[in-house]
Amino acid sequence: MALFGPYIHNLDPIIASVLGIHLWWYGLSYSLGFLNVHLFLRRQRSRLGLSVAAVYDLTLWLMIGSLVVGRLVVVNNEWTFYREHLSLTPAIWIGGLATHGLIIGGAVGVFVFCAIHRQSFRPVFDALAIPVALILASGRIGNFIDGQIVGVATDLPWGVKFPEADGFRHPVVLYDGLKNLLLIPVLLWMHKQGAPPGRLTALFVFLYATLRIPIDLLREYPVTLMGLPAGQTFNILMSVAGAILLLLNWIRWPAPLSPTLPVPTGQPGGGLRWRGLAIAAVLVVALVIPSDATRDIPAVYGHRHPGLVHTAMYPALE
Repeated sequence: MALFGPYIHNLDPIIASVLGIHLWWYGLSYSLGFLNVHLFLRRQRSRLGLSVAAVYDLTLWLMIGSLVVGRLVVVNNEWTFYREHLSLTPAIWIGGLATHGLIIGGAVGVFVFCAIHRQSFRPVFDALAIPVALILASGRIGNFIDGQIVGVATDLPWGVKFPEADGFRHPVVLYDGLKNLLLIPVLLWMHKQGAPPGRLTALFVFLYATLRIPIDLLREYPVTLMGLPAGQTFNILMSVAGAILLLLNWIRWPAPLSPTLPVPTGQPGGGLRWRGLAIAAVLVVALVIPSDATRDIPAVYGHRHPGLVHTAMYPALE
């Protein structure tokens, strides 16, 4: 994008098409983000007391929880459509994911992992806060390439002419992506101060949602929830939840703790091959995900990607 002056968005959101299956930059952003989480956990496993097998399990639970709940939130937000097309509920290649659902689902997956492995959940969540912020930042880059999520009209010099919107619009996903990136140095600083268990997680939840509220005021939302744009409803709920978590954490641990290394729990290894194959399969599946609210892919993207044809993957939907 030009540093000064309006930008005409003409990026192709599709990386390539393989046997009629289209691979999206948006999906790639999550594949790379999930892979980064796995590698990050591999580096941190001694500090967290995790075996290599447990790291694989944690990655799987995080990815599956994120994708499933991220998809279910989209279905809920667009229920007037999906109640007439229930068979398309799992069709992530025609409707994508919701960011708030990704966060909630990832948290559920981590809770399940910690329950199964009898692991203290606060250190695990704290360790994941930074790589998750990076996932969300990269996802916003994918959103921008996709060109589906737009802001309100603007005459500012960095306005963007998106393919499916009239006039120049705020590139709200880039604002949100930058906000997610800026969370990382804040979380790193808090970690270096010897933050008590759970404080990084609470701070991430609070800052992610609270700082997104003014950004989403500039965004056009196609659906509402509880009388507000769907994203703003989740922003407010997450912001309140983060504030409560911060308060409870501050009351329970009023002063920073010195960093300590937990004693490794020594979970058994083994089964790494099938775990690795499962992770690879999820990373590949994520590649077929476009941005949300893109039900009829050929109609929306056909003029931007000449090779995009109507196939069985993309049924014509009224």
